[in-house]
Amino acid sequence: MIKRSGRRRGSPDTRESILDAARRLFADKGFDATTVRAIAADAGVDPAMIHHFWGTKEELFRATLQFPIDPATEIPEITAGGKDEIGVRLARTFVRIWDSPVGTTGAALIRSAMSNDWTLRLMREFLTTQILRRVVAELDLDPKEAPLRVSLVASQLAGLAMMRYIIKLEPLASLPSDQVVTLVGPTIQRYVTGSLEA
Repeated sequence: MIKRSGRRRGSPDTRESILDAARRLFADKGFDATTVRAIAADAGVDPAMIHHFWGTKEELFRATLQFPIDPATEIPEITAGGKDEIGVRLARTFVRIWDSPVGTTGAALIRSAMSNDWTLRLMREFLTTQILRRVVAELDLDPKEAPLRVSLVASQLAGLAMMRYIIKLEPLASLPSDQVVTLVGPTIQRYVTGSLEA
């Protein structure tokens, strides 16, 4: 029997082949430099197959990490009120998501990123292009200050995730959600709108 050459159709392995190609290219070239056409060529499928399964490059990127939330949905809700009290809104959303069943997936993702350079590169690229870039655009932050401000916010949230949900350091791990938001929100607010002078 002669094996047919050419692009794959939608077999059960097609999705995984696309995801493998996307992970490689996103990790090596970054989100912006990776095209749907390049992923399709690497996976040996028609680009239309990617659009069929995921719709957009952003959704495919989210699938490569199995990221548990959609930043395109969550971020506009957090930033809708502008910069005032963004710290509390961001802390409240963060704690709500991590306290839900989705938090288990988030914890697994962080553990994987800490032990796997490939996943770490994907995670850093995802945070930069899908989350931080969106926040900067929505809040209209000063372009000169924005990188430092958003990285400080990210450090606060990553530390909270690590200590409360992964290491489970007491008493933080057992604090009521509202108390965590009350304590952490002002620090996030200062990183977004406070002075950056020493």
